[in-house]
Amino acid sequence: MEIIHLTTETFMETIKEGVSLVDFWADWCGPCHMLAPTIEALAIKYEGAVKVCKIDVDAEPALAQTFGVMSIPTVIVFKDGAPTLKATGVQPLEAYDEMIEMQFTIKGGLEL
Repeated sequence: MEIIHLTTETFMETIKEGVSLVDFWADWCGPCHMLAPTIEALAIKYEGAVKVCKIDVDAEPALAQTFGVMSIPTVIVFKDGAPTLKATGVQPLEAYDEMIEMQFTIKGGLEL
């Protein structure tokens, strides 16, 4: 699955339904580059079930500000357009798996 690169214009339409994992990053950020292979692996693993997205905070500072992104990388999981979980810094793949899978076990959750 291809990673979706979001802008202010495409953000709400993209994340309004289902589960979305959004990586807030910047090209100059070393830890962001360290996290990139994990984000790519998540896009492959959850293809068809979760939208895996990236937002360049330099290009879209208003989105970063809206969601309180103070340092990068920051990954936020959204369910039906609402932020549910946030992780800052580089985490292991399993941490992001857990964040995603929690969205499917919440009452009224989706089925993978």
